[in-house]
Amino acid sequence: MILATFIEQLPFTELLNHWFGGVALAILRALHIHSEHPEAPITNFVAMEILVAIILLAFFAVVRMRISPDNPGGLQHLFEAVEGFVNDQSREIIGHHNDPFIAYLTVLFLFILFMNLIGIVPGFESPTANPAVPLGCALCTFAYYHFHGVKKQGAWGYAKHFAGPMPALALLMVPIELVSHLARVLSLTVRLFANMFAGDMVTLVFFSLVPVVVPVVFIGLHIGVSFLQAYIFILLSMVYLQGAVAEAH
Repeated sequence: MILATFIEQLPFTELLNHWFGGVALAILRALHIHSEHPEAPITNFVAMEILVAIILLAFFAVVRMRISPDNPGGLQHLFEAVEGFVNDQSREIIGHHNDPFIAYLTVLFLFILFMNLIGIVPGFESPTANPAVPLGCALCTFAYYHFHGVKKQGAWGYAKHFAGPMPALALLMVPIELVSHLARVLSLTVRLFANMFAGDMVTLVFFSLVPVVVPVVFIGLHIGVSFLQAYIFILLSMVYLQGAVAEAH
């Protein structure tokens, strides 16, 4: 595995900047966002996110076209296995009303997993090794479970969760709960970023020192960590969803 540095442009990044750099720069300027490199406004981690999204969309399109209840192919079996795994896990944590959340959780799991794994391909890097990407995923999950909490219980009913079971302790519980929910974003971000960044750096160091047998071990470790971190991310997302949509008793 050859990991590109975070400064140099990857080949796919150069391609995107060549084709869409002007459009990206115009969007950034319209949003009053300063780009440190106007000649290459699309960064490596953004390019890798776009590539992973394209790969997943291509996979989904192929599976959709080949869906067959009578003669399912290997790819269909694979995606059904992933969906079944997420469904079983979410049912155990969220309960039997987990159906509305399966699509989001499955896509989130695959998106994070593919972003983690793409770093083992020569010429690419894991976008989750950049803190902005885990932060974006964490903020999406943060907004998602709060939205469904309000949708399920109404704004006032959901707000009662933050006040605790005893009205007398509401003034104490509200700030504690607010800090706790904000800390979830930090927890999701740091856990995913730190593990993937460390994995990339360790593999890069050993590959530069011993370019033959030893890196294979760390590539295997990187793959294991990639699956584990994607699983932990959606597992915590399920826990947060369960707390948001659970009815108070």
